[in-house]
Amino acid sequence: MSRAAVLGSPIAHSLSPYLHRAAYRALGLDDWSYEAIECEETGLPGLLGGLGPDWAGLSLTMPLKRAVLPLLDTVSEPVVEVGGANTVVLRDGARHGENTDVHGIVRALTEAGAARPRSAAILGGGATAASTLAALRELGLGEATLVVRDPGRAGETAEVAERLGTALTVQTFDKIDTVLDVDLVVSTLPSGAADGFADLVAGRVPVVFDVVYAPWPTRLAGAVAEAGGTVVGGFPMLLHQAVRQVELMTGRTDVPVEAMRAAGEAEILRRAGRTS
Repeated sequence: MSRAAVLGSPIAHSLSPYLHRAAYRALGLDDWSYEAIECEETGLPGLLGGLGPDWAGLSLTMPLKRAVLPLLDTVSEPVVEVGGANTVVLRDGARHGENTDVHGIVRALTEAGAARPRSAAILGGGATAASTLAALRELGLGEATLVVRDPGRAGETAEVAERLGTALTVQTFDKIDTVLDVDLVVSTLPSGAADGFADLVAGRVPVVFDVVYAPWPTRLAGAVAEAGGTVVGGFPMLLHQAVRQVELMTGRTDVPVEAMRAAGEAEILRRAGRTS
């Protein structure tokens, strides 16, 4: 039996088990299991230390992406650049950190036909914002504006921009209307936090990527779509980062993207009280 799990707090809402288990079924990996485990930062060292040789990997969500770094034996270059790991691959007694969020963002924007932004503003300054900066650089954009409530709390993300060689301008939410003449807005804010900016963004920004995947659509996404803009939701990002995680944990390169997509979409509909 090979085991994997997603860790975080809160974690009960996570779609990751549905995505990973769908992949295992399609790949015929009947001896693999994947679960969701509630874990705060303080509990992470003990949990990692208690994992046996049957564990293949972990997916990490907030608040663990940065907290895990001191507990890893090796990390990939994207982890160093972004300053956070959302994946731990467990092999030969070692813990290796990876960041698949960057891959997920790139794939989500590419699928939507929005892979060539010439300018961008990012709402929020946490770990996902840092991964967004790396994804934008991968798409050829070397500058961005970060919109936060308190510029004093944007230090870690500003350091990421410096490592990436990205020119970063920091602005506050009370002046958001001054930074919306861009091709792309990426909201890394939690559900509901961007509602107050929906009318400002709609009709002005051609492409909006909202990393929330449930409940969907968000007020921001709905307003932009109604105004004729392109909307990218958080589910494609979640899907593609999970696809990469399955590759890393299982060693398989034939990961069934569409089976995983169908499983995730079905669960989203189920939670919303709808059926496909």
